[in-house]
Amino acid sequence: MNTLKTVFLMTAMMMLFLLVGAAIGGQQGMVIAFVLSLVMNFGSYWFSDRIVLKMYKAQEVSRNEAPELYDIVEDLSAKANLPMPKVYIMNNPTPNAFATGRNPQNGAVAVTTGIMKILNRDELAGVIAHELAHIKHRDILTGTITATLVGTITFIAEMASWAMILGTGRDREEGGGIGDLLMIFLAPIAAVLIQMSISRSREFAADAGGASISGKPLALASALGKLTMSNQRTPMKNAGTSSAHMFIVNPLRGKSMMKLFSTHPPIEERIQRLQEIEQGRRI
Repeated sequence: MNTLKTVFLMTAMMMLFLLVGAAIGGQQGMVIAFVLSLVMNFGSYWFSDRIVLKMYKAQEVSRNEAPELYDIVEDLSAKANLPMPKVYIMNNPTPNAFATGRNPQNGAVAVTTGIMKILNRDELAGVIAHELAHIKHRDILTGTITATLVGTITFIAEMASWAMILGTGRDREEGGGIGDLLMIFLAPIAAVLIQMSISRSREFAADAGGASISGKPLALASALGKLTMSNQRTPMKNAGTSSAHMFIVNPLRGKSMMKLFSTHPPIEERIQRLQEIEQGRRI
């Protein structure tokens, strides 16, 4: 299923580039857009994980540099029957974490310095297990390509707005201006909907998978509560909307109607499901 999602996302990225190329430069624009889409798809597959890690200034660490974190990742990876992923730390006081990589053999787990300060060992293990579940379910490539696609959509909207301002592309009398306006306003909405469709179901599955790997669903539930409160109080300053869905909890502050378009399912429902898993284990 995730393979199909990846193919769909890469195809969608190519189609978007072709549409924008035609809107701005006609047939010649389509040719240029086709070449750019091939480059973007190739780069998304091979380098999107490195781009995301670099975006958040994540630094790879060894056992000597972060012994407790490294031991947790190593122990849980063995329990999950996964190759040992690379371990990264982001120098950021806001507690959060994500996983990335194009497959389990090239997986990476990244956590902020803030998360290691507010979680106890069991809670941190629950978070790491959640991220390893993403790797085991092969969500990580889909997630990183989604980040690239959403960033591309945002870029497309900006291109359309500049084309309209400068009066380039199709003849305004032929309706090109209306098309540009629609692209400017609908592209961000499309980006959020894509993130929601990819991310929400994955988070529930990763919570359940993480609970199974760590064997402590309530520890993960406790961690989710702490992380959500901290991120609502102090959102990550350098978090981008295009990659927000990759984190275990939403790193952006959501208000009013925007909560309806959150890339993450309601934290209350996630915690409730983990509590139900714990109850099932005790029966």
